[in-house]
Amino acid sequence: MITELSFTNFKSWESVDAMRLAPITGLFGANSSGKTSILQLLLMLKQTIESTDRAQVLEFGDEKSLTNLGSFRDVVHGHVRPGSMKFAVKWNLAEQLQVTRPEDNAQPLFSTEQLAFECELGENGSERLAVSYLEYGLPNFKFRLGRKGQSGGKYELTSDGGEFRFVPTQGRPSDIPAPVKFYGFPDQVYAYYQNAGFLSQLQLAFESLFGQVYYLGPLREFPQRYYAWKGSEPADMGRRGERVVDAMLAARARGADISPGFRKKRLTLEQRVARWLQDLGLIHSFSMEPVAQDSSIYQVVVQKTPSSAKVLITDVGFGVSQILPVLALCYYAPEGSIILLEQPEIHLHPSVQSGLADVLIDAMKNRKVPIVVESHSEHLLRRLQRRIAEKIVSAEETALYFCEAVAEGSQLTPLDVDPYGNITNWPKDFFGDEFGEMAAMTTAAMERKKALPR
Repeated sequence: MITELSFTNFKSWESVDAMRLAPITGLFGANSSGKTSILQLLLMLKQTIESTDRAQVLEFGDEKSLTNLGSFRDVVHGHVRPGSMKFAVKWNLAEQLQVTRPEDNAQPLFSTEQLAFECELGENGSERLAVSYLEYGLPNFKFRLGRKGQSGGKYELTSDGGEFRFVPTQGRPSDIPAPVKFYGFPDQVYAYYQNAGFLSQLQLAFESLFGQVYYLGPLREFPQRYYAWKGSEPADMGRRGERVVDAMLAARARGADISPGFRKKRLTLEQRVARWLQDLGLIHSFSMEPVAQDSSIYQVVVQKTPSSAKVLITDVGFGVSQILPVLALCYYAPEGSIILLEQPEIHLHPSVQSGLADVLIDAMKNRKVPIVVESHSEHLLRRLQRRIAEKIVSAEETALYFCEAVAEGSQLTPLDVDPYGNITNWPKDFFGDEFGEMAAMTTAAMERKKALPR
């Protein structure tokens, strides 16, 4: 999982330094305060890694992408020319990475469960985007591919830490061409140096990290009366949750099951989602049924109460269809995945918003799925605070932030949560001025009573 994120000059953010990410990370704040931009940065990196264009330094996306950011000029802070940007990520590996010395495979070069990546890039003078340097870091080593001089496309490979030094291959040039995208070592690195082969493992670990990132956006699809399933198994729910029924039917066909906790009976994805819909008080039962035997056309059928008639999902409250992709993604994504949720509480009743926090905690604890949630929901935050006080989740397992717009751009304030769930540095008017609203209402009521005839 990602444990720390730093970046400069991205959209409204001039600088974010060493932002801690926890198993549950919450981003709260007013509209246009920069919350979504933090998710967009991670999505930009993911879609660049997954792009087939190796020469594209950053993939800013289009209407079909995870995020559509326009161009570098659109995302660089202040739209300055020439612009530059820097970002860094630290993460924990699921398994220990071991690299042996190229000259002696019996001798370890390093062994680590933590990696770091850092990159600086900007316009290179010809209004084209170029990497200034990229660097992979371990607890005691750093390996950097940096540009030689302020212009031109030549790079050099260096190491820092320990006694390790890259050994040039005799007869090969010392200059290296530009990186692949923003993070990759060009093929020439492995030919020009005798002992640089292990760098591909670091690069692969970075690609694997973002291959585990799953995202669900705030604007989700309307429910349908009929869903055609062609036997596909989608990677996720889709940006708008449009593939949720496909995913659940695929999980059913695969026979996948989920552990709801220690010594509890394993459930199918469909059963786990149905249980949550029931626990949240939205519906009594949920099922996906073919319209006829052996048909590939399905209907989502729900029952509001034990005594009510079964109806299609289109004929009940809108909230059921909106939370369905959120629930499914939390249990469909592979264990250890990183889930990014943008305003999952949209169209949900306050009590369901509170219960959504329990969904996130359950997925985090039982499936080891770290979650980054961007939200406006006071109810979701209050439930997280309560669960901390009840010791169901610890303050260390959460990282809660308040984002606000200031004169210089966006500002990030970590919320200090004590072991009893209290936020000790509660920002002014965090969720509006509740006391001011009550005082104004009381004043208005008194003025109206004074105006009544005696």
